[in-house]
Amino acid sequence: MAKLGKRLRSARAAFEGQDNLPVQAAVELVKANASAKFDETVEIALNLGVDPRHADQMVRGTVTLPNGTGKTVRVAVFARGEKADQARAAGADIVGAEDLMQTIQGGTIDFDRCIASPDMMPIVGRLGKILGPRNLMPNPKIGTVTPDVAEAVRAAKGGQVQFKVEKAGVVHAGVGKASFDADKLAENIRAFVDAVQRAKPTGAKGAYLKKVSIASTMGPGVSVDLASATGNA
Repeated sequence: MAKLGKRLRSARAAFEGQDNLPVQAAVELVKANASAKFDETVEIALNLGVDPRHADQMVRGTVTLPNGTGKTVRVAVFARGEKADQARAAGADIVGAEDLMQTIQGGTIDFDRCIASPDMMPIVGRLGKILGPRNLMPNPKIGTVTPDVAEAVRAAKGGQVQFKVEKAGVVHAGVGKASFDADKLAENIRAFVDAVQRAKPTGAKGAYLKKVSIASTMGPGVSVDLASATGNA
């Protein structure tokens, strides 16, 4: 614990007084202080001027990061017959119907993304209380309920990130690994911010994008200049 404490103190000292940095500078600072023994994820948090308790202020969507996430995504698909075969061919890790529902009801959730063909929704609907709180419930609005399950699997495996605003008005996601080149991380960050901006709901009033910050898994956070994050700098 003493070594961990020293590492964190050193990182916090490096971040002290560093606020509202351009994207590139913020990325380089986070990368330089990502010193864990594993390849840390670079995470982004956006504070939005919305109240998601109101349906017309809900923010959710997907974005395919230009440089991927660096993460291996395990994908489960609810499908039968030909569509099940197509999902497997596209790289799905788990494919099933009632058997998959029973596995999930039994407490085993060994996947990061869940996709369903439309005819499977009567089965998937029974899992709402389990998958919903984990942000894993298939939804046609974000392309995870679709007749083209193969394309949805390829998108999930290829760097597509889902986002959904939380109760406090915050959206967060992983946008790459600390081992990525700074340019590639900066490109991913701008793509993510752009997607959240395009998902601005009709009920949002006043300032929509209030703050952007990034951090590595084990490191402190740093705020990013909004103009730089949105590509308007």
